[in-house]
Parts: sequence; structure tokens; C-alpha cells
Amino acid sequence: MAKTSMINREEKRAALNLKFHEKRLELKKIVRSLFASDQEREQAELSLQALPRDSSRTRQRSRCRLCGRSRSYNRLTGLCRIHMRHAVMNGFVPGMHKASW
Repeated sequence: MAKTSMINREEKRAALNLKFHEKRLELKKIVRSLFASDQEREQAELSLQALPRDSSRTRQRSRCRLCGRSRSYNRLTGLCRIHMRHAVMNGFVPGMHKASW
């Protein structure tokens, strides 16, 4: 089980990402624009840097839905390898079974 503080930190980052997502997209659009003046671009870059660091999507870490483990995360199911194995062994994942030869 992951530490509660780490899980709470990820929830905070997700909330900040939702809050600043639209503003971040608008500022990035201005920075990349060919028609924006140099002053507008510079102002957009400064505004982008002024946003909270944790509001960026790349700061978020994918975690297991059951235990909060961040390593060996499977995107398809949203589970870590440990819980994925339990789910497969109990028959909860259709089409998957334990490999044997």
C-alpha cells in the first residue's frame, strides 16, 4: 500500500491540472503562434512559468486503483502487476490466464 501522503499529493496534482488546463493550453497556443508579436509571446511565457508547477500533466504519476502503487502500472486495467495477477488468477480479466508450457 502506498503512503497516504503520496496518494494525496497525486490527487492534489490532478485537481490543479484540471483547474489550470484550459489556461495552460491558451498560453501554449500563444507561445507557438506565428502571428503573435514578440511581446505577446514573452508575456505568455512568463504567465506560463507563473502557473503552479504541479498543474502540469507531466508531474502526475499513474497509480494502481486498489493500492496506490506507482511502479509496474498497467494502463489497460489501471492496476499494478500484483493486483493484476490476482485479478487474472481469479478470472476477473476475460481472455487472460496464467501462462504455462
